[in-house]
Amino acid sequence: MQASATPGAQRSRNGAFCSVAAMQRPLIADSVMLDPDDVRILRALQVDPRVGFATVATVLGISELAVARRYRRMRRAGVIRVIGVVDPGALGQSQWMVRLRCRPGSVTAIAEALAQRDDVSWVALSAAGSEVTCAVRSRSQEQRDDLLGRRLPRIAAVLDLQASVVLRQFVGGRGHYWAALTGTLTPEQESALGFRDRPYTEQPVVRDQPSQLSAHDEKLLAALAADGRASLVDLAVAADLTPGRASRRLNALLSSGVAYIDVEIAPMALGYRARANLWVRAHPAKIKIVGRAMAQMPEVGFAAAVSGPSNLHAVVQCRDLDGLFEFTTDRVGTLPGVEGMEISPIFRQIKQAGTRVDGDRLNDPPSDRGRR
Repeated sequence: MQASATPGAQRSRNGAFCSVAAMQRPLIADSVMLDPDDVRILRALQVDPRVGFATVATVLGISELAVARRYRRMRRAGVIRVIGVVDPGALGQSQWMVRLRCRPGSVTAIAEALAQRDDVSWVALSAAGSEVTCAVRSRSQEQRDDLLGRRLPRIAAVLDLQASVVLRQFVGGRGHYWAALTGTLTPEQESALGFRDRPYTEQPVVRDQPSQLSAHDEKLLAALAADGRASLVDLAVAADLTPGRASRRLNALLSSGVAYIDVEIAPMALGYRARANLWVRAHPAKIKIVGRAMAQMPEVGFAAAVSGPSNLHAVVQCRDLDGLFEFTTDRVGTLPGVEGMEISPIFRQIKQAGTRVDGDRLNDPPSDRGRR
């Protein structure tokens, strides 16, 4: 990874300096209006990310053509991406949350360099653009040590680095049910789509017996990372397998927790305009209680116990800053065991769950855009 504080590195891809004004990009809300059927389709995909359009149409009472058309429209607009994600914990690797305090004028170049790495799944600018927060999900210890132990500490523009290991995840990632959409469908509709319970079950982050991936698995997972709804025929071609073997390997990878299908939704499309990192200090005996309580709150997209002075980290989405204030003071701040909290509003999202973000739009990778 290379990042520089030189004037050239401070320019964005279109040549404009990365000032506050240059970061103002078109918002989803300005070009895409979601109606109730759109939101119901989003919820249906949360329940089953690979569900067929015909099944969704039957459950929702609209035509299959309308479901397909609405989904493709939302995907083109950057409202939704369905992707396959490898859980590094299943491979025996830990996950880290990293905070970088940077010199003025250098933060954008560092964030962009981090976002280009496959093992960095989440990148955001906070503290009015002077801090980078990122999630490191390396597939090997060597890859992680190279980034955290060598590359980042050597960047002159990095003034301070805090790396916290994820100790227990309460919601997010494998729990692809962002609770903001709970109640969109009736219990009968969710049951017809296969809903039984939240797909994420709290468990140790790193497994004692790591799984091993074959060359075919790697190719199949790479295809899923581009499109989590890719057909079995497409997956088979990508992995050099027959459709039957591709189906069996996909089911094995998903059922064992090595990979999961994540449904990423742009919060702006649902009217959530205020996003923030919360760094919570909870009494050690109350961390589980606080984390599990926050996991049930619709504003919380991710919550995990972490090492360091703040022992719980969460990413929250609120409709506006006033809503963020009410949420943190009246609901999080009053939880038994919460002793302190730092609220760090996100100034700009660069990458979200492995997906590049541009002006609150979720972008397909260049190799995938031609298939939309």
